[in-house]
Amino acid sequence: MVAAVITHSRAAETDAAVCELIEVAGHLGARLLFDRDETLKHRLADGGAVACVEVAPAGVDLCFALGGDGTILRALRHYAGSGVPVFGVNFGEVGFLATVEREQARGAFERALAGHFDVLALPGIAVESDAGAWMAINDVSVERQHGQRVATLAYTVGADEVGSVRCDGLVVATPAGSTGYNLANGGPVMAWGVEGMVVSFIAPHSLTARALVVAPADTLVIDNRSAEEPLDVVVDGRPVAALAAGCALQTRFVGGQAALAQLEGVSFYGRLHEKFGRLR
Repeated sequence: MVAAVITHSRAAETDAAVCELIEVAGHLGARLLFDRDETLKHRLADGGAVACVEVAPAGVDLCFALGGDGTILRALRHYAGSGVPVFGVNFGEVGFLATVEREQARGAFERALAGHFDVLALPGIAVESDAGAWMAINDVSVERQHGQRVATLAYTVGADEVGSVRCDGLVVATPAGSTGYNLANGGPVMAWGVEGMVVSFIAPHSLTARALVVAPADTLVIDNRSAEEPLDVVVDGRPVAALAAGCALQTRFVGGQAALAQLEGVSFYGRLHEKFGRLR
């Protein structure tokens, strides 16, 4: 087994787990690849189970992501389209995408390196505008810039304009991303395995604006009909471009973009209760 390792920026929180992972890999005859940033962060050197490389390699059997949902998303995006499963260990807050909690790390490393896990295929959202093209695993949002006026957004599915809403923004989420920004907007939770995108609004100035689930074969187009205000385009929590007034953004559902490792027998509904039950 050859695995890449990606951790979040707070190295002191993950150092002990990285040492455990290296120890377990050594016992099982596995090889762990750390890119230049990870090598420096954790003060590693070549030898035993550790191989230091310049960049995170594509040809691995597994990727360990030690961090919160942001770190796991970074790993999922890096290996999107490759079929490499990402095994997340939660060192963040909710960690909805994580396979296990940090307290379970050592036993989980043993199971993962022995290949005892299931793989869940996650869809993505293909995002295109005049400024570029991106792939979102969780969500894409179009948001009012700080200090600017309320936006006017129209949204069209296929040939039909569905509506126009004055709001602070709009979020388009995958089922995996529906428990994030979309849920905070009052949008519905979509179980993993459901196909389609959910659209919800950020602070709508309307009593009738409602979330909408878009069928997987339909293309959603978002038009910035604000008088002059540009909007920020944010993909998986990262600002990537601006959407100028009068310009449009196109989004499409794309199946099978990423692979998430899951322990055998774990269900989406059990995960939902476990993660959000603690937020009551």
